Amino acid sequence: MMMAIIKKELLQLRRDPRLIGLIVVMPLVMLVLFGVALKLEPKNVRMAYYDAAPSIFTNLVRTGLWSDGYFDLYEVKSKQAIIEEIRAGRAKAGMFIDRNFTSQLVENRQPHITFFVDGTMPSLTTAMKYHSGSATDDSVTNGMYFSDADAENVVVADDPFIMDTEILFNPDEKETWYFLPGVIGVLIMQIALILTGISVVREREKQTLEQLLVTPLSKTVFIIGKLVPYIIIALFDFYFILGAGWLFFDLPSPSSQLLLFLLALVYVAVMIALGLLISLVSRTQQQAMFIAIFIIVPSILLSGFIFPMEAIPDSVQPVTLIIPFTYFVEIIRGLLVKHTEFIDLYRDYLALLGFAVFFVLVSIARFRKTL
Repeated sequence: MMMAIIKKELLQLRRDPRLIGLIVVMPLVMLVLFGVALKLEPKNVRMAYYDAAPSIFTNLVRTGLWSDGYFDLYEVKSKQAIIEEIRAGRAKAGMFIDRNFTSQLVENRQPHITFFVDGTMPSLTTAMKYHSGSATDDSVTNGMYFSDADAENVVVADDPFIMDTEILFNPDEKETWYFLPGVIGVLIMQIALILTGISVVREREKQTLEQLLVTPLSKTVFIIGKLVPYIIIALFDFYFILGAGWLFFDLPSPSSQLLLFLLALVYVAVMIALGLLISLVSRTQQQAMFIAIFIIVPSILLSGFIFPMEAIPDSVQPVTLIIPFTYFVEIIRGLLVKHTEFIDLYRDYLALLGFAVFFVLVSIARFRKTL
């Protein structure tokens, strides 16, 4: 009798080729992501710099940073521009060299260089501070000592210049400020994809879908009617989870409540529409659950939620652009931690809006009022 049950389960599984495909493909994709695509140590971290009075000595400092291979330097027009580049997410670090650097250096007055670091991701902040030491290596500073012939001999010479590190946006390097905004998106994604992903499948399995198919409802009305209730539920969950974060973990307030609501509305619409599309292409609730997991896990790994985007190889970078969660992470951290302006985030908003429209249109096209 036991062998008969085993045979029956294997036959039932064999008749569901989509599920077998997911069982084989999903572990393979996860293996590739962890083994090839994800690196904890990023390279070519973008650094904006402003050198107010270029000289051979300031060039040595820049060369020291560049030769390390960790930072990708590019020039901006002012000290404030460095901060704005980091706020907008175009750079993760910055360096400001004052116009008096060379004159103070020659006079042995230990000039200061300001090294700006994006504190949004504390682990990346620590790595950037460590690699900034390449600007003060002996290979850089050996030619910057100017001895005075009339001065007394000094056994240990002072450092020719001092590197001051200024951590922006998250000066206390709170890990919760980095992870919790993204956690909100993960929870909404999980709720939306699983809750909506089984909605049509459940009706098909319970044979209640036929009752809807014989009604005069159009495909558009059916799809929108399926979306709206779940959007309302997910919006409530978004603010409920965010409120708990403010209450228990002292998350910072957003730069604009209107922009935060717009983010919540668009992101929830994307996830609900995607969940409905999953439900329409699945034949069983099992399939819908597997597809939802297949989307959730890569979204977490490739969105910049856990690993810095700079650590993802160039060959995999295009994949991050087709993941809606990537844009959510950029916006939510910008609003809560950096207080980024809309002008620097509008492309991410447009990308989410495009995903929402695309998934809704595909869902309408995919839905058939026939069995």
